[in-house]
Amino acid sequence: MSLKLNMLPPSVNNMSVRVFVRASGLPFEEENVWGKTQSEEYTAKCPSGLTPSVESEELPKGLLWESCAVMMYLANREGLDDLYPTDLARRAMVDSANFYTMSMLYPLVARATYPRLSFSGYPGEVATSEASDDEKEAARKSAEAELPRILEVYREFFGTDGGFIGGGEPTIADIRLASTLEFLAVTDTELPSWATDYMERVESSLGDAYSEPAADVRGYIAQVTAPAAAG
Repeated sequence: MSLKLNMLPPSVNNMSVRVFVRASGLPFEEENVWGKTQSEEYTAKCPSGLTPSVESEELPKGLLWESCAVMMYLANREGLDDLYPTDLARRAMVDSANFYTMSMLYPLVARATYPRLSFSGYPGEVATSEASDDEKEAARKSAEAELPRILEVYREFFGTDGGFIGGGEPTIADIRLASTLEFLAVTDTELPSWATDYMERVESSLGDAYSEPAADVRGYIAQVTAPAAAG
């Protein structure tokens, strides 16, 4: 059963689902909707205006967004136990890691990296306020300073220092976490060695399914950081 994936190439949120559909071997059509997500055509079917989203006739509304929800749905639909374990204990670890990534890690990643990636911040945050540039940079640094503490939880609890989350092969939680960590290349804080080893392990295990979408994210990072590097 084919599906359509609406995505933005520079986004790690989108990267996770792009990696998933490739790793799963599912047939899909991919459309770059950069600059189109707030159009009437897109919001008519996706009122949140968010990506990634997948379109399929079997869905109640014909479309589903949120990266983890998309991966969980497709893995359940296709019976992909290797990517989303059916064993309750293993699945609990995968779900916990995903929810922790989205509720704790990613908000800090966004605050620490969006200003340098030229991405719009979220309403109500310092980055989108009328605060001075110095105050905005102080807020960015504050978010970045918290990242090591949050990351340590993955090493201590989820076992990412020597393996994968939920088993001996990468799961959707590993896809989501490794993709998220890609944005930390623009911060001033160096990733701990276990985290870089973990990212390499995920990419090595998934091969081109990971490397191809990652190349778009890395290419964008290189593009937006080049002027700073040259200066």
